[in-house]
Amino acid sequence: MCDGTKIPTSPTGSVALAVILSLISLIFFDLMGLIIKRLSSEYSAAELSAYRNIFGLLPSLVALWLSPRWHKSGRHLRVRQWRLICMRGLIVTLAQLMFYLSLSLIAFASATTISYSSGLFMTAFAVLLLGEHVGFIRWGAVLIGFVGVTLVVGPGRETFTLASLLPLGAAALYALTGVTARLIDEEVPSSLVNLYSTSVAVIGSVTLALFLGGFSLIQSASDFAWIVTMGAFGGIAVLLLTLSYRMAEQSNLAPFSYFGIPMAFVLGWIFFGEAPIQDLFPGSILIIIGGVLIFLREHRQRKSSKR
Repeated sequence: MCDGTKIPTSPTGSVALAVILSLISLIFFDLMGLIIKRLSSEYSAAELSAYRNIFGLLPSLVALWLSPRWHKSGRHLRVRQWRLICMRGLIVTLAQLMFYLSLSLIAFASATTISYSSGLFMTAFAVLLLGEHVGFIRWGAVLIGFVGVTLVVGPGRETFTLASLLPLGAAALYALTGVTARLIDEEVPSSLVNLYSTSVAVIGSVTLALFLGGFSLIQSASDFAWIVTMGAFGGIAVLLLTLSYRMAEQSNLAPFSYFGIPMAFVLGWIFFGEAPIQDLFPGSILIIIGGVLIFLREHRQRKSSKR
């Protein structure tokens, strides 16, 4: 789950270091999810979304300050496509609400696995919004992936609940933010886009939390520490993911991103005693195969177009 990160263009740097940073970012994303699930019995998904964005602002500011492109461009804060960037922030708000709510209702590993279908949605949105041509191989990969999603969601199982559709909706919304990021002018630093999107997400999530019942009193210093840590982990994860995509092409990193699926299973088993093996397999394998095929195909097409 990328949490609406804008993928930078023209990556330069060590691929090995980029892979390490992307894997560390996955750990932070999953740790954030664990904290959200732990706190979900006391606080609503809307509250947790607001807290995540508020305390995730600091890492976003750090990412902007560390951005060489922003400094070279004269540290400008004005963006021509501010409406599009604000829309992305609002979409992130809705995606967070759906995903965080799913963490309180279904197994941690199941929610996380379904959220990895965002790469499949990105292919469809790229056709609709960017006019990209997608061949039979990529459409076949999308079909394989969605068969896997259907198996994990399990509409025919006795244990199926509508809550299983929440991470699927979140994945679609996160994919929409990823595709619309490619509509933003390339000269705009990714860190500036992420800061604006996070700022709008703060406003949107706080407004949504107030509309859905307001904020409950934080019950203990321990809870406050967990809330701050949750926001910090989310912000750090986005920062590391942005750095990794600046150092290597997305197609080089994408296969490693699915490491988050078995990691989520292990963490859910350790911390919550959840072991939904029958729900996850073989669907999760098909999701991984479909996603990796899409990225590999895109990588080959980009290489052939440069010749």
